[in-house]
Amino acid sequence: MSRTVLRRAILTVIVVAFSLTVTYAVLAASGPGDNTSAAAPAGDAPSTAGAAYTANIKITGPTTQFHNTVAAKYNYAFGKESPFLPSNAMSANGQFISPKSFPTAEYCGHCHKAAYHQWRESVHSNSFRAPWYLKNVNMLIDEKGVQFSRHCEGCHNPVALLSGDLTQGMPKKRPFEDEGITCSTCHSIQSTDATGTGSYVMGIPAVLVDEKGEPVTRQVSDAEILAHLDRHSKAVMRPLYKTAEFCAACHKAAIPTALDDYKFLRAFSVYDEWQGASFTKQSPLPFYRKDSVSQCQTCHMPKNDEAAEDPGAKDGRFASHRWLGGNSLMPAYYHYDEQAKKLADFLRNGPDGKGVLNVDIFGLEKENAAATSTDNVEIAPLGLTHFAIAPGETLTADVVIQNKGIAHSLVPEQRDFYESWVDFVVKDEAGKVLAESGFIKPDGELDPSAHSFTNRLINTKGELNDIHQIWHNRVLAYNNSIQSGRSQLARYRFRLPKNAKGKYTITATVKYRRFNQHFVDYAMADDPTMPGSKKYPMPVMEIATETRTLYVGDNPPVQPGPDENKEWMRWNNYGIALLDAQQYAASVHAFERVAALRPDYADAFTNMAVVEISWERYDDAKANLAKALTLLPNDPRALYYRALVERNAGQVDEAIADLEAVVAAYPRSKDGWRELGFSRYQKHDYPGARDAYEKLQSIDPDDLAAHYQLAILYRRTGDKARAAIENAKFTDQKDDPTASEYALQFLGKHPEVAAESVVWHTHDLTGDKKAPQKIHYTYIPGAGF
Repeated sequence: MSRTVLRRAILTVIVVAFSLTVTYAVLAASGPGDNTSAAAPAGDAPSTAGAAYTANIKITGPTTQFHNTVAAKYNYAFGKESPFLPSNAMSANGQFISPKSFPTAEYCGHCHKAAYHQWRESVHSNSFRAPWYLKNVNMLIDEKGVQFSRHCEGCHNPVALLSGDLTQGMPKKRPFEDEGITCSTCHSIQSTDATGTGSYVMGIPAVLVDEKGEPVTRQVSDAEILAHLDRHSKAVMRPLYKTAEFCAACHKAAIPTALDDYKFLRAFSVYDEWQGASFTKQSPLPFYRKDSVSQCQTCHMPKNDEAAEDPGAKDGRFASHRWLGGNSLMPAYYHYDEQAKKLADFLRNGPDGKGVLNVDIFGLEKENAAATSTDNVEIAPLGLTHFAIAPGETLTADVVIQNKGIAHSLVPEQRDFYESWVDFVVKDEAGKVLAESGFIKPDGELDPSAHSFTNRLINTKGELNDIHQIWHNRVLAYNNSIQSGRSQLARYRFRLPKNAKGKYTITATVKYRRFNQHFVDYAMADDPTMPGSKKYPMPVMEIATETRTLYVGDNPPVQPGPDENKEWMRWNNYGIALLDAQQYAASVHAFERVAALRPDYADAFTNMAVVEISWERYDDAKANLAKALTLLPNDPRALYYRALVERNAGQVDEAIADLEAVVAAYPRSKDGWRELGFSRYQKHDYPGARDAYEKLQSIDPDDLAAHYQLAILYRRTGDKARAAIENAKFTDQKDDPTASEYALQFLGKHPEVAAESVVWHTHDLTGDKKAPQKIHYTYIPGAGF
C-alpha cells in the first residue's frame, strides 16, 4: 500500500475519533455573547460515570420464597439496586422470577402447532444453544466471571437472567437452555424503551387473566384456555408487540462501562437505523420516500397463509414466527431445510419479492482514452452510452450498490464477524477468469482486500478483536456498512489482454455468509464435522448481482433489463454514493443529471444542496433549495436543509421557523429536534431549547448532543441534579480521542485493510506495482463526465 493511502487512512481515523469532541466544543461555545458554556461542570458528575444507565430496580410487594433463596447467594456485582446489569432488563416487581413460572414452548405448541414449528426453526428459539454463541459467552465467563454474561443473556436467555441463574455456584447446564427466547418471554414483556441491551420489563408469565383482568399465574390447562379464548388473548397480547419499539429492547445494544471497565461504546443500533429510514416516515431526510410505514414486524413477521390453521390466524393469515433475517448458518447446522430455503429467498428477494439490494455496474473509467487526452474518461451510465474499447486498455469499473429494500444497514448488528462483500469478476468469452476481487481462498478465508460491508473492532493492543471479545473493544478502525436508502461505490481497476478480441464480461455480486471463516474455525473447533467447518463450509448466499458485456471495439447502447433502475435513479444512486465518498464536485454533477432527466423532481435540487452544505458551500445551496421549494412547497426535507443554511448566515429566527415546521410535520424527527434545540439555544431561549432536547431524548435516550446540551441547560435553569446525570452520560458516551492510536497501530500493520478505511479508493486487479495517482475526468457529451 502506498504511503499516500496510509496517510489518508490515518487521517480518516483521526477525524472520526476527534469529530464529536470538537463538534460539541464548538457548538457549546457558539451562543451569541456566551463564553461560559464550553463544558458542563465536571464537578457535578456522579462519582461513577455511567451510573445513570442502571435499571434502578425497586422491589415491590412481598418477596417470594424463590426470590429470597436466590438473593441469599446472588452475586450483586453491580449493586443491589441493579441486579441484572450489564443487561438493562428488569422484572416488573424487581424480584427474581422462578424459571418454572415460564410455560415451555412445547406447552404453547399444544394448540399453536404451526407457530411452534416456525419458532423451533428460528434464531430466537436457538438463541442460547448455538455452539458459536456458547463458545463466545463461555470465553467471557472464563475471563471475567459469569456475572458479566448477564450482558448477553438478557437477550439470548432471559429466563436465565431473570431467575438469578447467572451467578457463581450455578450449574452451566440449565434445564431451560434449549428454549432460548421462548414464547412466554416475549409474550410476558410489559414495556420496553429504546435504550436497548435488553431494555424491557418482564412481568410474571400468564396465559390467562381472570374475570377481573388480573393475570392467572398458576398452571392453566388447555381446557381452561379454550373455554376463555378472549381472556387468553388479553393475557398474552399487547399492542406493544406490534411495534418496532418492542424489538428495540434487544435489537439495539451497547457495551457499558460495567462490562468493559472503560466507557460506554455503542455496539449496534438497528432500531435507530430503522427509525431514521424512509420505511418509518418519521424523518424527512432519507433520499427516497416510501408510500407506507413498515415496522420490524412488517418484514420479519409478515402475515401469510403458511400457518393458516393456527388458532391465532385471522382470515386465514398468521404472523410468521420464523423471524427470517441473516442467520444462514443456523438452519444449516440444525438441518432446518425449510427455514434455509425460505431464508435464502428472503435474502435475495426480501419480504415483498422486489429484492433488498440493487447492484449497478454504473460506469467505466478509461485511463487510455481513444482520444489524445491522457485524462480519465468516465463512460456512464453503462448500457445506455455508446463507447469503444481497445486491446490492452486499462479500465476501472464503478459499481454502485444500493440498499433499497432493507430498513436498516447492510450489515446490521455484529458486523465484526458477519461477512458480506462484493465479488467482482472479469471473464473472457470462454469463461476464463482474468481478474477477481472477493474470492474465497482454499482455507475458507475471504480475499483480505475484498470490498466488504463490515467493520474492524480494535483492542488496547492495536490488534483485531477477531473472535468477538467485545469487552476488549476500544475503537472502530472503519465501518463500511450501507445505511438504508443509501448507496456505496466500489471501484475495480483491471486491464484487457493486449491481444484481446471478442467479448468480455464483468460481474459484480453481493454475497453473504453468517460469519467469517476465522471466527467459525474458533467456534467449531470442537466439532469439525458440522456446517461452518472447513470440511463443511458455511452457506454463501448471493443477494444481488449484475453482469455487463464489453466488446473489444464498438459497444452500442443496449435495451435496459426489466429489473434495471431508470436512468435518473441510476444517476441519483451514483450521486449518493459519491457524496458518501466525499467526491463533492462529482456528486453535484450526478444530481445535475438527475435534474436534467427529471426537472420536476424536487429532491434532485435538494440533493445538490445537501452536497453543497457538506462541502460547506452554503451560499451555493440557496438557489437549489429555493428551486426545490418552488417545485414542492413547504417540503420538510428542503426546509430542514434551508434552516442549516439560514443559521450559518446568522438568520436564526428564520431557521427556527423552518425547523418548527419540520417537527410539526415529522414529530419524531431526531434531526429536526436536535437542530431546533441548538437554534433556540443560540437565541438564549433556554426553556425552549430544553424542551426540544427533552423531546429528542424521548425518541433516542442516547443522543449525545442532547446529553451535552441538557447538562448545560439544566444547570442554567437551576436543576443541578439532572445536569449532573446528563453530564455523566455525556462523559461516558463521548468518543475517546486517544483511542485512535489503537486503530492507527492496526492499520499500519494491515495495508489491505487500511485501503478499505479510505472512503475513495480503488481495488487494483492489474498487478501494477504502483497504480496511477493522478485522476482527472474529461466530459464526453452523451457519455457522462
